[in-house]
Amino acid sequence: MAENDLSKTTTLRSQLDGQLNENKVVKEELDRLDSSAVVYKLIGPALIKQDFEEARQNVNKRIDYIQQEIKRHEGNIEDVEKKAEEKRESIGKLQQQMQQIMIKQSQESQ
Repeated sequence: MAENDLSKTTTLRSQLDGQLNENKVVKEELDRLDSSAVVYKLIGPALIKQDFEEARQNVNKRIDYIQQEIKRHEGNIEDVEKKAEEKRESIGKLQQQMQQIMIKQSQESQ
């Protein structure tokens, strides 16, 4: 269960990294342009003219949102890893107890 959660969360985290990089490239391109430049946004199969400042604000908002989502997923990854470590420790303790019981039983049977 924990491995599936970790795998799913890690995959989502990677997708967010890709989206963040794409948006940073768009931001860099917008930063190079003059504020009077004509900007288009791809919506479905059509390019729609968009206000330059609105486009810049939208990209900045997307970057902020994606960064927040990355932090949230990193927290989830840490939680899952912590739970997995706790379970490993619990299993290790149970294995030690079983070994001690088996040693004790073998000594009693002799």
